[in-house]
Amino acid sequence: MSKIAGKVALITGASSGIGAGTAELFASQGCNLILTGRNSENLDKVVESCKKAGPKDVEILKVIGDLTKEDDVKRIIEFTIDNFGKLDILVNNAGILLNGSVENCSLDTYDEVMNVNVRSVFLLTQLAIPHLKKNKGNIINVSSIAGLRSFPGIAAYCMSKAAIDQLTRCLALELAGDKVRVNAVNPGVIITEVHKRGGMTEEDYEKFLKHCEETHALGVTVAVDGGRGVMCPR
Repeated sequence: MSKIAGKVALITGASSGIGAGTAELFASQGCNLILTGRNSENLDKVVESCKKAGPKDVEILKVIGDLTKEDDVKRIIEFTIDNFGKLDILVNNAGILLNGSVENCSLDTYDEVMNVNVRSVFLLTQLAIPHLKKNKGNIINVSSIAGLRSFPGIAAYCMSKAAIDQLTRCLALELAGDKVRVNAVNPGVIITEVHKRGGMTEEDYEKFLKHCEETHALGVTVAVDGGRGVMCPR
């Protein structure tokens, strides 16, 4: 039996891309889901695909909400607890990418990126922590390679993902005593709509994917150290 069978996971940005894929995977492992996003029609499609992927007793619920609005964030947590009585896994996946160098990025664009990618994650996590502590749960933050490496033309996005990486490390240390595990994943190029929404044309996107296919290489060092690498020396 899967380790997440019978558990309850809340996944943000679940109406497409990585969020939708994560939802289907979790459902196939017998995990009950709360899926949230802003596109009701797309979310309905993901709910149906999750039901097909998982066993018959898996419960898949959706809640529409805007994570930049505090009342919506509170309502999402309340909806989760009202329906399942607990929360075991939080997947902070929702995010946006908007183009703009430091020189030409407007403050409105900067604020939008930070509100969606950082502020909403901070608030949702803050409200989820008391429930995660009860079940020794897990937090998974979907960051980006842009949090680890710098790229021109998307300064605000890079900054937002670096903030998520730092938040992950701080949370991991703060919640270790409560047996709540906190980790981030930093994907490179994943075929989703986020680049197109960021302003890429269809032609530019095709060239981008082709270049990534030709140059993609693996050369990372993965620490399997039980979190020792994030601990502060005393």
